[in-house]
Amino acid sequence: MAGLRLGPLLRYTDGSSATVWVETSRPCTAEVRCADGAGGTARTFQIAGHHYALVPVSGLTAGTTTTYEVLLDDTRVWPLPGSPFPPSAIHAPGPGGALRVAFGSCRWASPPAGGDDPVGPDALDALATRLAADPEGERPHVLLLLGDQVYADETSDATQRWLAARRDLKEPPGSGVADYEEYTHLYYESWLDPRIRWLLSTVPSFMIFDDHDVIDDWNTSASWLADMRSTGWWRERLLSGLMSYWVHQHLGNLSPEELAADPVYEQVRSLPDGTDVLRTFTARADADPATARWSYRRDFGRVRLVMVDSRAARVLGEQERSMLDPGEEEWLREQVLDSPGAYDHLLIGTSLPWLLPHLVHDAEGWNAALCGGERGARWAGLSEKVRRAADLEHWSAFPESFARLAELIAEAGSGADAPATVCVLSGDVHHAYIAEPSWHSRREPAARVVQLVCSPVHNSVPLSMRLAFRAGWSAAARGFGRLLARHGRLSRPPVDWRKTGGPWFGNQLMTLTLRGRSARLRLEHAKARQGTGPRLTTLLDSELAP
Repeated sequence: MAGLRLGPLLRYTDGSSATVWVETSRPCTAEVRCADGAGGTARTFQIAGHHYALVPVSGLTAGTTTTYEVLLDDTRVWPLPGSPFPPSAIHAPGPGGALRVAFGSCRWASPPAGGDDPVGPDALDALATRLAADPEGERPHVLLLLGDQVYADETSDATQRWLAARRDLKEPPGSGVADYEEYTHLYYESWLDPRIRWLLSTVPSFMIFDDHDVIDDWNTSASWLADMRSTGWWRERLLSGLMSYWVHQHLGNLSPEELAADPVYEQVRSLPDGTDVLRTFTARADADPATARWSYRRDFGRVRLVMVDSRAARVLGEQERSMLDPGEEEWLREQVLDSPGAYDHLLIGTSLPWLLPHLVHDAEGWNAALCGGERGARWAGLSEKVRRAADLEHWSAFPESFARLAELIAEAGSGADAPATVCVLSGDVHHAYIAEPSWHSRREPAARVVQLVCSPVHNSVPLSMRLAFRAGWSAAARGFGRLLARHGRLSRPPVDWRKTGGPWFGNQLMTLTLRGRSARLRLEHAKARQGTGPRLTTLLDSELAP
């Protein structure tokens, strides 16, 4: 009899359809059966000895909520027997009403119940606790996970013991994961947490990778990549990371129509074993990032989300260095500017912040200029070492890409059909803050433009980094940054910006509530609570647009 190994995860959802992801113990037919008669079935497909299905659910009624159960070969496997959680449900959004979008990034797996948690309570665990206690209360309509859903290079003690039973950890890649099977273990460790499992079964989620989904500072520079490719373990780590991402995260980001048009998905499902097809696809993506698109767009009524791949789509040659390859950049422009007036709010998701503390921004631009030879070969060699040691690889380390994104945001936020807000949603830097830009060479956009950074969901940041992030916004730091910019002969960026909130530290989530042309932002921090699980406490609740 087939069993449920992982899931269900409620992924894409609209007014009439949804997709539900599962991993099963053997080949079978997976079925989602809703209380209102909606539902769907899918046959599992196989990757590296594992069996998965993405079940398309049709027949939903917009504006309603229906509970559902999962069956494998006609045997019910979800809800789990004796589950303390409310039934999982699918909310099919209607044409009106508010849209609540919760987001954050950087989540280490929580330790087993009762275990010591050195980085404090998990914000997603706290969200699940609140929703389970009040199933009819306010809940996110969408959960955006902005990177580092798993940590392939920073594994837990329990995972390292499991790895040590498979291979010698004294050999590279050591305590990091090495292959697809080891990646699956990371997802089990993270997504079998009972609260997280239930939360992901009942709140639709959309995801994008960041560096730790593969390795810290993935695709920092051309020389970094050359060094990685010269090792004996890198290729298997990367291909396994992309394969597991495609299975566990990417497929669920796609609509049923996009899935039906995806040739790799069609081939994988048509074969007894799709491993070779998927491996060939990811190898091609590694050789030429332009052959794969991990970015995607979702429209939630009059709210548009454009999720941008700011890791795998990079151009790394020093003289043509860009955060996005030309095809990806043109795609982004098309999605943002498509159908002017069609949306009231534009959300641009990018795991890496666009606007950083001024000192960090100037240091990254200075470093990029020196690595590119602005001050000669000696400075270039030293600067590459600094770039890797200090993690100087955000948007500001790609100055032309930074400027082009600024111009695109200004264009999208201007004119008679401008949205009320343009929000850049990011994570990565293990703290939260709000920054707002102003443009030098043109009129301010009609839309309110904000950079919203929320990280981590469940991780930590050392005291030294906390002090550095606080100091990075100061006037003295800004003055020093200007000296670096002059030394690097940097041109002035098209925008200036100021911090209007934060920095806040701790495990946290942000939630945007969008209703018509109004927007409200809430930041919540996870706190431990004896006996009843973690809770979320509000640090900020403010209006972005009236």
